[in-house]
Amino acid sequence: MRVMIAEDSVLLREGLTGIFTRFGLEVTAAVGSAVELLRAVAEDVPDVVVVDVRMPPDFTDEGLRAAIRLRGEHPRLGVVVLSQFVEAAAAGELLEAGVRGVGYLLKDRVGAVSGFVESVRAVAGGATVIDPDVVHQLLVHRRAHDPLDVLSPREREVLTLIAEGRSNGAIAGRLYVSEAAVAKHVTGVYTKLGLGPDPGDHRRVLAALTYLRSR
Repeated sequence: MRVMIAEDSVLLREGLTGIFTRFGLEVTAAVGSAVELLRAVAEDVPDVVVVDVRMPPDFTDEGLRAAIRLRGEHPRLGVVVLSQFVEAAAAGELLEAGVRGVGYLLKDRVGAVSGFVESVRAVAGGATVIDPDVVHQLLVHRRAHDPLDVLSPREREVLTLIAEGRSNGAIAGRLYVSEAAVAKHVTGVYTKLGLGPDPGDHRRVLAALTYLRSR
């Protein structure tokens, strides 16, 4: 199995290289920045990359952003984020880019080298390995950033019934209002959720999906 490492700490980068080599993995490259990672993958796509979140030049979330970009460019590439921090928003974005072959592990919670290597192998094979603390932070972040908060109580009712597969007529009957009133609320839902008219999109389905993802 071929693995690429992106870690700005020289000691940790060398340590990971030694660990992977000892367990029979081929390290194709070990780089110290997100820019170098993108360049290295473009030249030679490995089976999996192991990348830190915060990397030069700004040490914010460059590594994670590079991982998200790589997922878009190489859907079959396994990506393991190894970090001291949980970046909930970006982690959610990484998972939304594709849950197959994704890992997010916290450095301080890696209890055994062999277990870590097996996690990397699993991600390379298409599995998803997420640290429980990351899952918890994602749930907290999602609850704190509910996209449905922008809707009025009546619009929420209408969207709930849309997600149940109800037509405007059925919704009107359930809520004891006119179909015109329902249509007005549906339009309000589309507007507030940012679902503009697009010939290639089915706004009713997209609104229902937004509702289901917020549950």
